[in-house]
Parts: sequence; C-alpha cells; structure tokens
Amino acid sequence: MRIFILILACCFAQLSVGQNSFLAKQYYDDGDFDKAVVFYERLVKENPRRSDYQTFLISCYQQLERYSDAEKQIKKNLDSPNPIPVYYIDLGHNYTLQGNNEEAKKYYDLAYSKVEENPRNGYGLAYKFQNYSLLEYAAKTYNKAMELNPALDFNFQLARIYGEQGNVEKMFTSLLNIVAKDPNRMSSVIRNLDDFITTDSDNRNNTILKKLILKNAQRSPDIIWNEMLSWLFIQQKQFYSAFSQEKAIYKRSQDNSLRRLQTLANICVDENEKETAQEIYNYIVVNSPRVDNVKLYAELQRIALDLDLSNNKNTDATQKAFAALLETYGYKPHSIMLQLRYANFLAFKKDETEEATSVLKKTLELQLNRYEEAKIKMALADILVYNKRFNEALIYYTQIQKNLKNDVLAQNARFKVAKASFYKGDFDWALAQLKVLRSSTSQLIANDAMQLSLLISDNSLQDSTETALKKYATADLLAYQNKTTEAIAALDDILENHKGEKIEDEALLKQAELLIQQQEYEKAELNYLKIIEFYKSGILADDAHYALGELYRTILYKPEEAKYHYEKIIYGYQDSYFFPLARKEFRKLRGDAIN
Repeated sequence: MRIFILILACCFAQLSVGQNSFLAKQYYDDGDFDKAVVFYERLVKENPRRSDYQTFLISCYQQLERYSDAEKQIKKNLDSPNPIPVYYIDLGHNYTLQGNNEEAKKYYDLAYSKVEENPRNGYGLAYKFQNYSLLEYAAKTYNKAMELNPALDFNFQLARIYGEQGNVEKMFTSLLNIVAKDPNRMSSVIRNLDDFITTDSDNRNNTILKKLILKNAQRSPDIIWNEMLSWLFIQQKQFYSAFSQEKAIYKRSQDNSLRRLQTLANICVDENEKETAQEIYNYIVVNSPRVDNVKLYAELQRIALDLDLSNNKNTDATQKAFAALLETYGYKPHSIMLQLRYANFLAFKKDETEEATSVLKKTLELQLNRYEEAKIKMALADILVYNKRFNEALIYYTQIQKNLKNDVLAQNARFKVAKASFYKGDFDWALAQLKVLRSSTSQLIANDAMQLSLLISDNSLQDSTETALKKYATADLLAYQNKTTEAIAALDDILENHKGEKIEDEALLKQAELLIQQQEYEKAELNYLKIIEFYKSGILADDAHYALGELYRTILYKPEEAKYHYEKIIYGYQDSYFFPLARKEFRKLRGDAIN
C-alpha cells in the first residue's frame, strides 16, 4: 500500500512539474515575464540540473532588468563543481545589457578560452555566442575547435555566420570545405550556394565562387571540382563550358556512366540550346561502351534534333536513320521507345500512316507489360484520329482506361476520347468525359480539360447551331494533322465571319500558336495583344500574357517585355495554371537565385 501511495505521489509531482513548465513557457512566449519568472524560479528550485529552466529564468530576469538577480543566478551556476562554460557567456551578456562592455569582454574571452581546454565545448559555446549575435566570437570559437580537433566539422555553421555578416568569400570557402571533406554532402552545399548565385557570370558572387573552385582544383585535382564547375556553368547558362567539364568527369569516372551527359543534353534542349544538345548526344553515341537505353535515347534525341534544326526538311535522311536503328535494336520490349518514335515520325511527318500502324501492330505482338501495351495502343489510336477514324480510336482509348484505372495514362486516354469526340462534332459526349477530368490528379490534364470544356459549353450556349464551334474543331484537327497552313486559314474564316462571338479569343490563341510554328512571330504577337486588349477579363487572358512572355523571352529576346507579361500574371492571375511558371521566369529575368 505504501509503495502504491509513493508511486501515486511521484506521478502527481511529475504532472505538477509538467503543468508548471507549460505555463511558464506560455507566459514567456506571450512576453508576460512577471508571471513567467515565478514559475521558472519554482522549476529551477525543484530541478536544479535542468539547464533549460536556468536559461529561461536568467532571460526573465534580464527582460525585467533584474540584472543583479540574473548575475546571482549565473554565478551560482558557475560555482558548481563542473560548471557549464556557456554560463560565462551569459554573465558577459548580462554586463553588456548594463552597458559594461569591458567587464563583458572579460567573460566572453574567458568562455572562448574554454575551447582550448576541450575542443568539444566549441559547439555549445559558439551556438550561445550566435544566440547573442556575437558572430565574431562564434566564428572564432568554431574555427579554434576545428583547428584543435580536425575531426570536428562546423563549416555549415561558419557559412551561416559569414552569410549573416555579408562575407560571401568566407561563406563560400566554408561551404567548399564541406565538399572537400565529404563529397557526399555536395547536394546540400549546392542548395546553400544556390541562394547567392545568379545566371550572370559577371556577377561578383559568381566570380568569387568560380575563383575558389578553381583554387581548390589546383590544390587537389579531384573530380568533385569538375562537378562543382559544371553546376556553376549550368546556372550561368554556359552549357558548352559545362559540357567540357562533363567530358572530363566522364573520362575520369570509374563507372563509365553517361547519365550526367544525358541530363546536361536534356537541360540544353529545355533551354533551346539545340546545337549544344546535339553535340552532347553525338558524344554519348560515339562514346557509349555498349548498346543500351542510354545510347538508344541519345540516338533518338539526335534524330529529333536533326529534324527540328532542318525545319522538318530532311525527312528522307531521318527515315534512313530510323531504319538503321531498327536494324541494330530490332523489335524487342526494351526498344519500344524506338518503335513509338518511328511510328510517330511516319504518321505525323511523312503521312505514311499504314506503315506507322504496321510498326506498332508488330510491336504489340511482343511480350509487353500493361503500361507498355497501353503506350503502343495510345500511339495507334492517335494515328487513327489523324486519319479521322474516330470510332476505332475510341476503342483503343477505352481499353487503356479499363486496363489502367485511375492511372495518369488512363486519364490522358480519357482526355483523348474527349478530343476525338470534339473533332467529330460530338460535343455532348466530349463534355461528359471532360467533366470527369476536371478533377484529374494531373494538373496539366485538369487544366486542358477545363479549357476545352469551357470552349464547348460557352460556344454551344451562344450559338445553338454550333457553326463556329464546328469550324474551330475542324481547324484544331488540321493543326493536329500538321496541316498548319490549312488550319491557319480555317481560323481566319472564324475571325472574319464570327467577329464578337465568344470563340474569337480561342481562335486568336490557337492561330498564334500555329503562327509561331510557321515562324511568323509578329503576327503571333499581334494575336496575343488582341486577346489582352479586347478579352482582358476572359479566361484566356493569362494564357496570352504567358505566351507573350515566352515569345519575348525565348525567341524575340526582349527580356523587359517578357518580365512585364509575367508580372501581369503574378499580380493579376494568382489562380492561373501559369502562375508558378510565370513567377519562376520573372525571378530569373530579375536576377534572383532560383532553387
């Protein structure tokens, strides 16, 4: 019975301490130090070894300007058999608060001297110095601790201190020291560097970092410095210089992996640096030690770039290149990427749909998993739509939905069902499919579904005969079939004969996209400006602003105009699908560091 009562008493005591601790912290956080100090005095008395209670009690005294009480408490802690050295900093800070800087410095120096007695005191002391914004002391303490014990690594902490002080060179040096000690921490170092680097190679921070990386490379010719230089050149959009570093990395790496070069080439494609991308893919093909997916991907990208750079004029040479690859890789499950690309080329570039269908049907005979089979069926259905064989296409799309329920590929197939129905003028069925897709897990599909749904519903309400909508569907199908000139002419018909109708802004937007394909940039620009001028409150205004921003940024090279249109989206269309994209490009043009 006595034991039970003792246990019960202990439980109540613990509950009381917990409740007092909670109340003390609550009052402290609310700035009610008069009440907080009462609780912390009690907690320190009951738990003299809890350093956190001691810290809060001292802080309460100082907030209440009870400096003598704070000093008494700190000295009491220092008089214990094994005093914690950080109390010397607390005492120094107590004198600083009273304006006695000379006495404060004496105790700060005394605290610093404790690092020499035991370097492992370094972290606690430096952290306390940082809490009181004594950054010089904090940096000195971390450095002394590492000097006395090289096993310690406080470079991240030092980098933060130097960053707060605005000493960029020392900050970069500390971060690079981390990489030098442990290359596996490069990604975390890069995340920290990214906040201080811009796309401008002449920026002071960029030049400092480059100088320090080169200095490290001269001192220790390790592959990590090539990797750091490559990363910096990519940030500065100096892709050919990055290519030179990646070649050096590949030659010196032990695993003979070309993945890094492939990633760089893909970045170049995204940044419209097609010639550099082409050269990198060529390098991968020549240097690939074996016939594998990396080499095949590079071969296919090289073909696509050749076709693009020739403005789709070298189709015969492209067909020969595909034929050569098929001879090398054959019809096998691991090479379906080749068959898909080839069939797409035959149908949409050469208008050889029968041959394209034959390639895909032969591929379907292979041992494929359900995702691979779905991709082949999707390509087959796309070609059937190209040939206006809509009902046959719908069978394949429906099979994909059935076999991959709730998968993004199935949602894409449903969207293509809606699009095929739209092309053939079955607008009600298209709307039924789009209604489901507006809650798609893919934001892109959901956005496209919303746009097409609004196009159909708005124009069906205004015109019961759906004349303009049918014309638009015809123009959209012509665009899908790569009959760009005919599609532009069909949209001209809408713009001339359906002025003022809701479909006008849709026609302007679609036509602008096609005009860009035809490199008629000024006409495209005019279309976008018309949407902004006459349909500023319409659902396509944000599309026009973003498209103009991209046109000015990537083709017409008018960065200020691009910034203007990105900014319009940022401040006027926060709910737009393009909002995060516009914000990112705006910040890059403004010179901000982008993580």
